[in-house]
Amino acid sequence: MENTTKKAAPAVLWVPSSYLAMGFVLCSLTLSNTYVFKNLGLPNGTITMLAAILTLPYVFKFLWAPLLELYKTKKFFVVLMQLGAAACMALAGLALRLPAWLAVSFGAMMICSFMGATIDIGTDGVYVTTLDDKQKARWAGIQSMAWTGGQLMAQGALVWLAGKLHDDYGYTWKIAWMYVFLAAACILAGLAAWHGAFMPPGSKAKEAPKSMGEAMAGFAHAYKTFFQKKLIWRMLALAFFYRFGWYLIEKVNNLFLITEAAKGGLGLSNKAAAAISGGWGAASFLAASVVGGLVLAKIGLSRKTLMLYVGVLVIPNLAFLGLASSAAAPGNFWLIAAVYCIAMFAYGFGAVAHMYYMMKQISPGPYQTAHYAFATGTMGLCNFLTGFFSGKIEEALGYQTFFTVVLFLTIPGLLAAWFAPFVHSMGEETKAGT
Repeated sequence: MENTTKKAAPAVLWVPSSYLAMGFVLCSLTLSNTYVFKNLGLPNGTITMLAAILTLPYVFKFLWAPLLELYKTKKFFVVLMQLGAAACMALAGLALRLPAWLAVSFGAMMICSFMGATIDIGTDGVYVTTLDDKQKARWAGIQSMAWTGGQLMAQGALVWLAGKLHDDYGYTWKIAWMYVFLAAACILAGLAAWHGAFMPPGSKAKEAPKSMGEAMAGFAHAYKTFFQKKLIWRMLALAFFYRFGWYLIEKVNNLFLITEAAKGGLGLSNKAAAAISGGWGAASFLAASVVGGLVLAKIGLSRKTLMLYVGVLVIPNLAFLGLASSAAAPGNFWLIAAVYCIAMFAYGFGAVAHMYYMMKQISPGPYQTAHYAFATGTMGLCNFLTGFFSGKIEEALGYQTFFTVVLFLTIPGLLAAWFAPFVHSMGEETKAGT
């Protein structure tokens, strides 16, 4: 790997902004859009299905990741895709005024999702090939904070702005969201211009393919060796089921916040829901991610601690069931905010061990980057499948019964953690017991 650190702009000029852009695009497509579709009158089953489909490029991004090594620079792809995503956001917004608004707008969002996944690949590539190990460690926390900043903008500020335009200025939901999409496009175009000026080009890894044929051959061998790993299916069961319960409620919970109380929801306005989910909730998730990492570093990863972390993910299900069951909850901003923060803190804390297990147990070997991508792709596949059906299930059952059923569907994650193999030594961490 070439050492480009001396030639690169200071990391402060591109690391925070690039990871903010990553979080902004993903959360705009997969979380904020649930508000868009709900405000525009689509049923919950259709909303979660569409939001799930928009995650597919992120699930399968490893398929074209090697191709970014063949042409131009990683920076080139990041800037190009950010400009393309900006154009798609603008098109998605302008299309809301068309008779066939859903088909055109969703098509633009789908292209934007592909571009967003490519932004992820290129940004991570610049990061790992530009910074040395000490710098990577120094900026690891900033990555997470910046990504969450993108979520705050997408699920907080933009959703709040749509509510403001509708509630206070009298715009229809279509016009309000059109302006919000155009604002999102301007943000992405500005980030593209910034990164064009300050992001380093990134360098090619030593193992980078030199031709399309070599890239495909390398991918095929990485795929084959992945499934030859010892006890890989039990590992993949954990990768898939760890967040099974959470992913079932992830897209439904936004709809739950703004559904009328008469229909079993909490009856909040867009502005109130944005403050809770995109503000307080996102901050709680970020704080929990930091705390969860510090605790895991202290106690180590073992079967017992893995069970502890996955067990914490039951709390969000209990929290939303409590809100759905409480007669005092609808319209009660501070009660909803407090419970929502508890749910997001539990999710942020519990999710830490999931990523660490995949990194330490599934990924090791000569194709560590590719195998980690396969593992996270398995996790993403769970997100897609659960999201695809969760809205339909909620429509059939109602919110309270839905959250009750999902509570029992956390059991597969607990079983997967109990039977998860530890085939690679965790060093000092094994002292906690396996």
